Amino acid sequence: MIQLIAFYLFAFLVIASAAMVVFARNPVHSVMWLILAFFNAAGLMLLAGAEFIAMLLVIVYVGAVAVLFLFVVMMLDIDFAELRAGFVRYLPLGALVAIILAAELVFALGAWSAGGIDLAARAAPAVADKSNIQQIGELLYTRYIFLFEAAGIVLLVAMIGAIALTHRQRGGTRSQKIAAQNRRRPDEATRLVDPGVGQGMEL
Repeated sequence: MIQLIAFYLFAFLVIASAAMVVFARNPVHSVMWLILAFFNAAGLMLLAGAEFIAMLLVIVYVGAVAVLFLFVVMMLDIDFAELRAGFVRYLPLGALVAIILAAELVFALGAWSAGGIDLAARAAPAVADKSNIQQIGELLYTRYIFLFEAAGIVLLVAMIGAIALTHRQRGGTRSQKIAAQNRRRPDEATRLVDPGVGQGMEL
């Protein structure tokens, strides 16, 4: 019974938070609703017995969204003095949200310890003597090794493309000339000058 209650609770919160991501006018609020959606999706994955995907949602996606949050704050013209002034005003709401998230995690772990939901229409039945993470690792590095490597190459190409698109040539800057530095002799590195009194140095 607790498993069905947890499932409907997490499913409702995922749908509601996803709708708030779309309808929220403030982009920072949209990111926060997206974090809430990821947490509840992780709870659904725990109920389904896919603890590896649940941990990926929390560690990878929520961590990436936190970086996205910082990026949005840096790109937007946000008055930080106003944010600090409103911190105390929104502190009870933030504490309430944190307590709700902690309670959901405890509730999901309790439902998961009671046993996962029996999924009759599984594409690949689970093996009793192997964990979910071990089965995923065996599939990735045996049957799907070439697709796994191809996905890594695609991500590498995307990273190189992002660097190439954001790289700009700036004028008026002095770049380092490695070849000229290597050809330089010790007697050219320093120059002793003894100017007279009241006389300057010419470079």
